[in-house]
Amino acid sequence: MIGRLTGTLLEKHPPQVLVDVQGVGYEVDVPMSSFYNLPATGQPVTLLTHFSVREDAQQLYGFLTAKEREAFRLLIRISGVGPKLAMAVLSGLSVDELAQAVALQETGRLTRIPGVGKKTAERLLLELKGKLADALPADTSVPTSTSTAIQADTLHALLALGYSDKEAVPVIKQLPEGLALEEAIRQALRLLAKK
Repeated sequence: MIGRLTGTLLEKHPPQVLVDVQGVGYEVDVPMSSFYNLPATGQPVTLLTHFSVREDAQQLYGFLTAKEREAFRLLIRISGVGPKLAMAVLSGLSVDELAQAVALQETGRLTRIPGVGKKTAERLLLELKGKLADALPADTSVPTSTSTAIQADTLHALLALGYSDKEAVPVIKQLPEGLALEEAIRQALRLLAKK
């Protein structure tokens, strides 16, 4: 029904914003991934939207990119995932990080998001498998199953050592294929030490 809003950003109160469109103020919930990239209040803004109508509420959700909105729509189609949980997932991970987690079948990355338990994470990974491929960055190729397992285990090790997703994932992408787990972790740590 409402697919896009272009107007002036009047207020920012996470996770909600108020957008003035020719005198009409729209309250829009946005994921934190979009919220952090919004312009300052008083500035023009364009949000792609998803309008949700339920028995007890009408809610407008906004996104800065088509990729985010598409990921949101994919998430809410999954049984047991409502708009609130979909917003939490997109607030905890960028679309690219979510796509990476799905490609590597990383339940651990999803369970760190508030409201996502192990069973929900497993269901998300199962339902999204193959659907988020377009969201993967162009330089990311989904590796063979053996190297995927090594990459996943290396990522687990780096996260356990206290590195963030943002630090660990780019380093894992740089590792050559065919490494044993111990060597992959060693090389990843060397690369992280150089940063």
